[in-house]
Amino acid sequence: MSTLFDVAEMLKDARREAKLSQEVIATRAGVARSTVARMETLAKGDMSVSALVRLLEAAGYDLKMVKAGHQRTVEDILAEQRSEGFDR
Repeated sequence: MSTLFDVAEMLKDARREAKLSQEVIATRAGVARSTVARMETLAKGDMSVSALVRLLEAAGYDLKMVKAGHQRTVEDILAEQRSEGFDR
């Protein structure tokens, strides 16, 4: 299971991979730059899920649920089943 610290690091990595400054990603996501800084460092020890989703989208990512121990998302599995004719 990922910790909030792990999520903060993933957010920072996503922003950096997209080559976006905290200011630019904040503007794209409609949040304050201080929110980005706070979330990347867990300054208050928690994280707004709605802000996280908007920031990840601004960096070109989607937040997806993946069953523990698996790499594929539920969407991946459903798509595979549809392509194999298992869709009912």
